Amino acid sequence: MNRFSLTAAALITIGATMNPAAAQRIAIESATIHTLGDAGTLDQGTLLIRDGKIAALGPKLSVPGDVKTIAGKDKVVTPGLFDALSALGVEEVELVAGTVDNELESSHLGAAFDVTGAINPRSTLIPINRIEGVTRAMVAPTSPSAWLSTPPGSLFAGQGSVISLAPVSDFVIKPRAALFVTLGKHGADFTGGSRAGTLGELREALEDTRAWDALPAGQKQTANPGYAIRRPAREVLLKAMSGELPVVARVHRASDIGAALALADEFGLRLIIAGGAEAWIVADALAKARVPVILNPVDNLPENFEQLGARPDSAAILHAAGVLIAIADDGESHQARNIRQLAGNAVAHGLPWDAALASVTVNPARIFGLGNGRDGLMPGQVADAVVWSGDPLEVTTMAETVIINGAVQSMTSRQTLLRDRYLDKDGDWPAAYSHPSSP
Repeated sequence: MNRFSLTAAALITIGATMNPAAAQRIAIESATIHTLGDAGTLDQGTLLIRDGKIAALGPKLSVPGDVKTIAGKDKVVTPGLFDALSALGVEEVELVAGTVDNELESSHLGAAFDVTGAINPRSTLIPINRIEGVTRAMVAPTSPSAWLSTPPGSLFAGQGSVISLAPVSDFVIKPRAALFVTLGKHGADFTGGSRAGTLGELREALEDTRAWDALPAGQKQTANPGYAIRRPAREVLLKAMSGELPVVARVHRASDIGAALALADEFGLRLIIAGGAEAWIVADALAKARVPVILNPVDNLPENFEQLGARPDSAAILHAAGVLIAIADDGESHQARNIRQLAGNAVAHGLPWDAALASVTVNPARIFGLGNGRDGLMPGQVADAVVWSGDPLEVTTMAETVIINGAVQSMTSRQTLLRDRYLDKDGDWPAAYSHPSSP
């Protein structure tokens, strides 16, 4: 195969892996199955998949003869990984502006900015992460760095959507699944430099929305130039104030988290904390308010004055207090697959193993309200599952089979094609691409 046919094969293969596969009848036999549901962990269990969903599971399950079987002996089966804060599909090369679509440098749309229309299901980064067990992701907008914005962006980053990493069509599982706002020091960059200004601007937007909602229906459609934000953004904030749309606040400092909790209580917001380096300090208040936290447990050093209280066991402290946690590396598109390693680090600092696995699988689904059959490996649930060579939280473990929507996925990506290309020392390559047979 020459370099031109390899390029063609790469395009064909990557394209093929992105096409929706027909749901199959599959049985994973004699595996250790971590259901993260009522069935707990099954030793020597069998998982039966039919019509895209889990049909049955158990230690002594009869498998029909026309079912594709996957040997599970000495293997571990878990729900697919769910990256709770990603840029998959909206960022290909971070420093190439034309490939980055999750940041809006204008404040024109504000809360009405919806990242969904920019998501590229054919991104080469999707199969790279899919073959390592990532089956779903929250594609989250972010407020740009203030020094890069002319004029500055908005503390309202916009609305994010949950996607599946398998199909090209119907890849969006839940559009506009959460509103993202930027608080703390970064948020202050958009409001004159003070955290108080950030909270004041957020309060003004919420109060304006409340006043607008009280108007007669006919008046709501007028320009209403006296309001601080535009009508489309007010409509989004109205959903947030009704509890229909969760609000993800990117914030680290404990005092800022406390202020966000008070504001959420006052305006009826369904709050989610993202970042939360000092969230452990207010763990009891978060648990009482039933506010989840999405954090990166290796952000454990005081990187700036907002994170002086950062510590490696923060995930364990939050979990022990009763806070629902998810583990993610905010906005990482190339290495979303590393969330299982982050979860393993949290285990090393006291987080129970089952809780760590849940934090990168079922907990994000619960946080973002995916009540449509995507909560663990149980009968009736959508069949997103991974067969691992061993403990999925160990870095030496590999994903051997990835199943999304009941279909076995191709284990080919741009990276595997490059690997295989240069493993073939005797291939028909030009001199610049060949390996010398002798020194």
